[in-house]
Amino acid sequence: MLQKLREERKYRLAIALLIGVVFGFLLQKGGATEYRVIIEQLMLRDFTVLQIIFSAIITGMAGVYLLSHLKIADLSIKPFNVWPVIIGGLIFGVGFALLGYCPGTMAGAFGTGSIHALIGIIGMLIGAGVYASFYARIQKKLGIMDLGDLTIQDHFDISPWFIIPIMMTLLIVVLFFIELMGF
Repeated sequence: MLQKLREERKYRLAIALLIGVVFGFLLQKGGATEYRVIIEQLMLRDFTVLQIIFSAIITGMAGVYLLSHLKIADLSIKPFNVWPVIIGGLIFGVGFALLGYCPGTMAGAFGTGSIHALIGIIGMLIGAGVYASFYARIQKKLGIMDLGDLTIQDHFDISPWFIIPIMMTLLIVVLFFIELMGF
């Protein structure tokens, strides 16, 4: 059954669409598609978005490694290239601060009828096109600080099942204190 899902493109697209709709619905219900909530997070007044992100990290971390452990999914670690991460993070941060949305919340906001989210999506697509057109020329320059397939467990030579409970506990404690402080 799972092998058929992997092989059939139409099933993969249908599953991706379903997951995207559910993700957007949950973002909207959590308030993360509201411009005001995003701006309040950026001004460190409302930590709703951080709570959603930390909850997603906890769930995703455990889920990905569990699926990999059960051989349902393949864990594919991408190389850690320092400069593309720094440059991409800066571009992402500027776009996030100017528009008040990240790509996921922007898609969710567009789904609720936000016109400025549509403008952001158009800008994001234009930016992706510009990057793709220059990629071949800048690829070697950006790969100067390639650290390879770097993970915490590989770096310290320990099991991911040792790291996951520690990270989950740490994030849950942070979530608890955010809630306790009234954010």
